[in-house]
Amino acid sequence: MQADLDKILIDRERIAARVAELASRISRDLDELPAEGEIVLVSILTGSIIFVADLIRQLPQKLRIEMVNVNSFPDKATRSQGASLIGPPAIDVAGKHVLIVDDILDSGGTLTLIRKELHERNARSVRACVLLRKQRPSAMETPCEYVGFDIPDVFVVGYGLDYNNYYRNLPDIGTLRPEAM
Repeated sequence: MQADLDKILIDRERIAARVAELASRISRDLDELPAEGEIVLVSILTGSIIFVADLIRQLPQKLRIEMVNVNSFPDKATRSQGASLIGPPAIDVAGKHVLIVDDILDSGGTLTLIRKELHERNARSVRACVLLRKQRPSAMETPCEYVGFDIPDVFVVGYGLDYNNYYRNLPDIGTLRPEAM
């Protein structure tokens, strides 16, 4: 499976270091929130699971975890087909501080959709964290408080990101060789 990679863009050591930096910054910011209101981390499935697992182990705050399922890349698509919410948050976020965590900010559709949903459910505050943000206008213009890495506008896999539900378990983030797609 590693042989299917054309190029490693971000190796596991850089990922681990950046996740620690993000966790430190997020933790400081969460500590500054008003005491009223619980903290709810909303993980966007499925790509963010590895990132979320590594991130939350470094957050000392008491928080709840909620998962939502959004589909933007059906089957073998390598470009977003538009975000659609498959499973809205089951818990009540009214009056709570919410941190959205996603693997990649590609078109901005997923974050825009989830933020709107959370605001409509009267979240006290909503912030977003992504591991990767593509250097494309729609992504760069989408509000996101915490960004791990800005990357070129290329299709990537590994560390939770997939192609046709494969390659999520690669520890590095890279591009696929054309014959692997």
